[in-house]
Amino acid sequence: MNLRTVNLTRYISPLREGGSLPALTEADDDFKYVLKFRGAGHGTKALIGELIGGVVAKLLQLRVPELVFMELDEAFGQTEGDEEIQDLLQGSRGLNLGLHFLSGALTYDPITTKVDGLLASKIVWMDAFLTNVDRTVRNTNMLMWHKELWLIDHGATLYFHHSWTNWEKQSLNPFPLIKDHVLLPFADQLEAVDAECKQLLTDEIIREIADLIPDGWANWTEDGDTPASIKETYYQFLSNRLLHSENFLNEAQNARKTFI
Repeated sequence: MNLRTVNLTRYISPLREGGSLPALTEADDDFKYVLKFRGAGHGTKALIGELIGGVVAKLLQLRVPELVFMELDEAFGQTEGDEEIQDLLQGSRGLNLGLHFLSGALTYDPITTKVDGLLASKIVWMDAFLTNVDRTVRNTNMLMWHKELWLIDHGATLYFHHSWTNWEKQSLNPFPLIKDHVLLPFADQLEAVDAECKQLLTDEIIREIADLIPDGWANWTEDGDTPASIKETYYQFLSNRLLHSENFLNEAQNARKTFI
């Protein structure tokens, strides 16, 4: 479950579509990546959501671009002419997160491209599990690449961590926003998928996912938290949510009735 670490060598262009100001970049392995910056938007919490979302998707055998940790050297970007970009680069020194760039990929269009029930159900289940608010008709965060569906941008998952209070209660949230999921109309195998996903996401796996979080990203200490205690909270939140998956499963199934 380890991620590769690469070094940023070239900032190519900003991707203005994302609220977190991601950018197309190149690393020292000569591959291009969409780089998510620790100095943007919601900071490292968005990177943690991106990391956990991408890893869970991969474990559930869904297609996601390769995730890498990307180091940004202190000297990088000093000659950047755009002050906003220079500030972003300077505020993101250290470890960031990159997603392999899918060159030529097109935004998924639910009108022209239908998704089979099993795949749709697995994606809906995962997004309900991770409380992903950002897979709607307006912003699908899915790409078609080589005629296959790929998932991107999980920075809006796990929104409980923005308040960092009452995580036990929030882990039981049925997630009513699942009604807006772009694939919900096609998700006709949710119950079968629930059983399958719970077999794949064992307690040991959930622990490994939480332990993937770099200590430097678990850096909020307003309540005296340490990186270890923050990772433990993510583990407990995910474990408890999985244990009570019937909460969000029933919510999604009931929401589907409006399409039937």
